Amino acid sequence: MREGKHMDHRHIRFSDRHEEVDLEQLQGLLKVGAFWAKERTLAGLAIAIANSKPVVTVWDGKSLIGHARATSDGIYRATIWDVVIDPNYRGAGLGRKLVQTVLAHPHVCDVERVYLMTTHQQQFYEHIGFEQNSSTTLVLVSNGFQSDRQLTNSELTQSTVT
Repeated sequence: MREGKHMDHRHIRFSDRHEEVDLEQLQGLLKVGAFWAKERTLAGLAIAIANSKPVVTVWDGKSLIGHARATSDGIYRATIWDVVIDPNYRGAGLGRKLVQTVLAHPHVCDVERVYLMTTHQQQFYEHIGFEQNSSTTLVLVSNGFQSDRQLTNSELTQSTVT
């Protein structure tokens, strides 16, 4: 087992190239490092990655050891999602660098407000500069989101035209 705090991380590589995302490795990383994402499917991950910019991955050789992604309108609002570092690499500053890499991306760096979705790691993100903002966050959980996705493009076009 690796000890994150005592390892030499000079060989660790960060990438923001969508084509480098290995969905199977990402699914495995989420299963071991992200309780909220253990059940994500390869198809679902492919959709999430395709609709996110930036997507930042962290690599130790050919092994995916970190991931984060953001969605943004490029000017007013952005949200950072799915920040995860392999448990064997935690404690060495890779999570901080991962979030900072997302924040420095051209699609996020000039955004007025950047939100970050987290459940248990508020203090970690506060050390990076995020503030608690519980007064403005609401959520709608759709249990049947897959059935909602069954609308065809023609049905969507018709519903927006009428």
